[in-house]
Amino acid sequence: MHNKQPRALPALRAARAARALLATVLLAGGLVLTGPAPAQAAGERVDVWLTTTSDAGGRTVTRGLAQQSPVVFGPAGGTANHTITVNEGVTYQQFEGGGASITDTTAYLLRGGPVSAATRDEVMRRLFSPTEGIGLSFVRNPIGASDLSRPGHVSLDDTCCDLTDFGANGYDTDVRLLTAQAQRLNPELRVKGVPWSAPGWMKDNGRMDQMGWLKWEYYPMYAQYLVKYVQSYQAAGVPVDYLSVQNEPNCCQAANPTAMNYPGMNWNPSGLVEFTKNHVYPAFRAAGITTKVLVHDWNYGDYAGFGDAVLADAGVREDPLFGGIAWHGYFGDPAVGTQVHNQYPRVRQFSTEHSGGTWIANQHNEDLADIVNYARNWSSSLVKWSLALNQYMGPHNGGCGTCTGLVTVQEGGPRAGQVDYTIEYYTTGHLTKFVRPGAYRIDSTANGTIQNVAWRNPDGSKALIAHNGGASAQSVRVDWGGQSFVYTLPARTTATFTWSGAPSGGAESTGTLTGLAGKCLDVAGAATADGTAVQLYTCNGTAAQRWTIASDGSVRALGKCLDVTGGSTADGAPVQLYTCNGTGAQRWSYDPATHDVVNTAAGKCLDVTGNSSADGTRAQIWSCTGAANQKWTLTPS
Repeated sequence: MHNKQPRALPALRAARAARALLATVLLAGGLVLTGPAPAQAAGERVDVWLTTTSDAGGRTVTRGLAQQSPVVFGPAGGTANHTITVNEGVTYQQFEGGGASITDTTAYLLRGGPVSAATRDEVMRRLFSPTEGIGLSFVRNPIGASDLSRPGHVSLDDTCCDLTDFGANGYDTDVRLLTAQAQRLNPELRVKGVPWSAPGWMKDNGRMDQMGWLKWEYYPMYAQYLVKYVQSYQAAGVPVDYLSVQNEPNCCQAANPTAMNYPGMNWNPSGLVEFTKNHVYPAFRAAGITTKVLVHDWNYGDYAGFGDAVLADAGVREDPLFGGIAWHGYFGDPAVGTQVHNQYPRVRQFSTEHSGGTWIANQHNEDLADIVNYARNWSSSLVKWSLALNQYMGPHNGGCGTCTGLVTVQEGGPRAGQVDYTIEYYTTGHLTKFVRPGAYRIDSTANGTIQNVAWRNPDGSKALIAHNGGASAQSVRVDWGGQSFVYTLPARTTATFTWSGAPSGGAESTGTLTGLAGKCLDVAGAATADGTAVQLYTCNGTAAQRWTIASDGSVRALGKCLDVTGGSTADGAPVQLYTCNGTGAQRWSYDPATHDVVNTAAGKCLDVTGNSSADGTRAQIWSCTGAANQKWTLTPS
């Protein structure tokens, strides 16, 4: 940002003139003055938004996304109960979006009569507009009926035994219209579709509820059903970015299917593998559909023995149409996401459902635990369940009668047609209003009392989300690039801190990059000429092996940048030292969990040629394989 600077005092002007004269004399004598890069001046403005709840259940909002007086970064230091260090030099996963589901319940409440068109438009602006609202950027829409639908188990083609009547019942029309409106308000919106069940006539029990299995003979037709769903959205100008083939497979009454009173369908892992890779992928390709397919779409706790078997299939996982794994938050530990990342570092992860509800002891604390823990375990999204419900937590079609949404629509009674914004609106907004799709999570100090997570947006702005769920205020010192500020975070309060600019000195992490056989990434001969080879070499502590991972994504040594020769993205393209120029050939990310150094333009890893540990072996880029010759450890110095 640009701050107006005070006019220079006479003594300061005189000092500058003296330095300029000295520089002129030295240059005339053939000497060149060099020094550190100019640092960002302390005083960067930090904007602050707070949400506070007052009750034990974390649902009574006394202050919702209220902007406070800004603070400023000052010189490093300060006394506080807790210290959070934000380090832009270490980046993790990319943010895809945050939001909720436009269920049939949502569509009915916002388009079916309880609210006026003017109220609906205001609600949609407050939900999806990045400037007038909280900028929701991801919707996950049921394909046909779910548990949060009006009563009646309806698919998008209820007429046996072909798809000629697909969409004729108009069941999905209002959902699609709301999705189109959301996308107009936020063009960055990501859209995901997922079915709870195939049409009943395709299943062995002849109905959408009470579980049942998809008949083998309908595998090809059901794949075409999903094709038609994607095409119907495309025809409305709404591309579907992601699709799961099943919500919560084998849930939730597998042992007693007749007790399952809302749409659902049984699968086993082998059936999902078969259907996905041999029916959905070919059908999408034949139709020219590029929608990415997600697997699992179930709880972290249901991964072992189910989702792991699907993800282990290379035919599913390595297909270009594969998009990643989707998680629900009702059961299990989000740390499973880190286990999956460590095993499959190239598999993207998405949090796609965790509803609020009356069973949750403290909704405010639960929401912030999700926002922090999902992100810290590699999730690229945060998606709640239904966007809207009425004051009776409905309408619902069996299933959850105690779920809550981001907004509550008053249906009937003295406040009919009015809309209330719940704590989930504000907690979700602490993420989506300030973190845009394409942001990268950056390192911040984990803290059990002040849960936190930090992101850097594509425009370079930062967002630090911090939560104090306790009953007493806590002072927090935030360190960033040699600067600090101290803030007292009230009890039961969430803060989002946002700021711009580069950290002092422009660099965040400096040290050696140790790779294969314990040897170091090295600039050949410590030369600084453009095109000097970068190689593996016995560690010797010289400047030729001292690398800085800078906040702009460059990796620097000897005043120049790590560069892919010719800007190539091909396997085997050699890596060199070159004058920094800001191109994609010089943009890298370092993952401390997997120890990968990735050229982000190519999406390929820094690699030691031929897996050789001999001194002088050239570094190159290569498709990431997880092999030892692509693993690097940054040791700060």
